Formats: sequence, structure tokens, C-alpha cells
Amino acid sequence: MTVYLYFSLIPEALIASNLPPEKFGQYYATGSSYKSKGQCLFFAVDINFRSDYFDIDEAISRCVPTASGVPKHSVYVSVYRVLEHLPVSALGKLYLATAYGHTLGLDRSADLPDRETGLHLYQDLAPVNSLVVSNLDPSDFYASVTLSPTKFIRFPALVFVELELGELSTDPENGQANDLPYAFLHHLREALLVLQPRTDDKPSTKDSKMVHRVHSLEFPYRMVKRGFYLGNGADLTFYPMPSHRQLRDENNAWWRSANI
Repeated sequence: MTVYLYFSLIPEALIASNLPPEKFGQYYATGSSYKSKGQCLFFAVDINFRSDYFDIDEAISRCVPTASGVPKHSVYVSVYRVLEHLPVSALGKLYLATAYGHTLGLDRSADLPDRETGLHLYQDLAPVNSLVVSNLDPSDFYASVTLSPTKFIRFPALVFVELELGELSTDPENGQANDLPYAFLHHLREALLVLQPRTDDKPSTKDSKMVHRVHSLEFPYRMVKRGFYLGNGADLTFYPMPSHRQLRDENNAWWRSANI
């Protein structure tokens, strides 16, 4: 039976499985009676990828169906420092599974999106799960915590998503929250204000501000702004999120499941 490799973000893990992506997403999100349930995100990994850090061949040898033919759902290869040992070239599609098990696959873009002004809200997905606001665009934000850290904090690699701020991206003090679903809006506004230019028109002395040090990895998929970013060292890649209209028209079951 075919064996697949997946890089899971919730939690960070490298997993071998007999299940193809859509069925793996359903299993991983809804699980069994003793497994925690909820939305999950994972990348397909090239089955031919090998690294001295992972014993992939041994995991594959254990990934066999039962005597009655039931596929092996998961064999955990590693749950520690996975991302930094996975080159971007080994990763394929990014899959987003809702809490109800509907799974959507996103292709990697050949290019990063155009730079955009204003303030940004980033949810780190691996290797940490912090929530951060920044006046840096995604490329510069990534560089600020990996290649050219502006603080003592430094990561060898990072997966993150930019979330919508609406009017708060340009006017954090008076902008309307409208349909922003964040329960921490007051704290969010305060953090964004720290990044605004000072009254003497001098630039802010900060380029990023922590909102939550440890934040839930679950977030409304409808709040994804443009897409997801994955970087390892100098390599940064982008997985664009389809528009709401495109999701409604072409992936209606997934879209309804994501917004229940």
C-alpha cells in the first residue's frame, strides 16, 4: 500500500501514513475517541526525501496495513525540531483541514506577493505559536527573526500566516473592528499603537510587538490575508489562499465546514 509523508503543524511533527491527503486530513482533524479534535494544517513531503536527522526508512517499514487490510493511519517519525530539518524543496502542497475533516489543498506560488503598506498581524505556526503585530511586510518580518534578527530571538526556520486586520491596519486607534472575530481587540489595538509613528513624526522605535506569547494555533480560515509563508534559512516560499468567492464557488463544502 502507498506510503505518504506529512509535515504537521498542529502539533509540529513528521508523520508517515497510508492515507492520502484528504483522508489523512479527515482522520487527523476528527481522529478517534481518545484523540483531541480540531482544525489541522499539514504539508505533503516528498516520499523520496531523506535526512540523517530522521529515520524515515524505519517509519515507512512500520507503515503497513493490518492483516484485515485497514490502512495504517499514522507513524510518527519525529515530533522535535522538525521544521528546521525540512528543506523547502522537499515540501509539496499545504493542506488545511477544518474541525469537521474537510480538507483543502493549496499550491505553492512561484513568487512572493507584492509588498503592502500598513500594519500586519502574524500568527506563528511553527516552531512557536506566538501572535505578533508588525510594521514589517512578510518578507522583512521573516528576515527579522531568522536571517537578520533585530532582537535576541532567532529561529532557523518559520511557518506563519498573516491574518486580517481590516481598518486597524491603518488606524488602530479609531478603525472599525467590523467583523474581526478576535476576543483580544483592546489588547490588539494597544499593541498596534506602539508601532505607529510618534507624534513628533519620528518613526516608531519598534518594528514588531508581541500580542500573545503562546496563542492557540486554531484561527478562522476566513481571516487569512493573502496566504501562508514557510521559510528555512534563506528560502522563503508562499502558499496563496483563494478568495472567499472562489472558495464558495469551487470548494463550497470546505468553506461551509470552515465557517460553522
